[in-house]
Amino acid sequence: MADSDNSRTLSTVTRGDLHSLVAACLPTHQARSAPENSDIEAGNQDHALAAWHLWRATWDRLSESTAQLQHLETSLFSAGLSSSSDHDGSRAYNEALEVEDRAALAEELAAQALWLTPAPSIAGVAAKLDAIVTRNQPSLICSDEPWPQIRTVLADLLKIDTSADPSPRLSG
Repeated sequence: MADSDNSRTLSTVTRGDLHSLVAACLPTHQARSAPENSDIEAGNQDHALAAWHLWRATWDRLSESTAQLQHLETSLFSAGLSSSSDHDGSRAYNEALEVEDRAALAEELAAQALWLTPAPSIAGVAAKLDAIVTRNQPSLICSDEPWPQIRTVLADLLKIDTSADPSPRLSG
């Protein structure tokens, strides 16, 4: 018996465009901190969203430093270094490794702060779920369970929040 689900075309959410969807749907810091926002005037600021923005920035820095380190590794090992360039290359590699270590520590601390921050809104819950998915899925387009299902649930949360709260959103 053939499984008809295996022949479906995956939505953009399950194909890996989830970060773009999350960025487009979650309110910006400015939208949540605007003085005319009645939630903030009432003291109901979503600190989980602020923690997610901080975590996302550290995740992006970690991703950039990892890519830079991988580029250096490729350059070092494919160049067949001479003794003089070997010293310069290893120094640059060690510096890049330290940058990546610091970025990894900052990301871990930001993630821990995010997990400990209560989420009083659907957007806050979606932000925390986005961080879990981003940190743990093997790849952006992993089709192994439960990743496509989790990405779909996250997209559903964002759609619910978008229809319930028309505040300004992040632009991709």
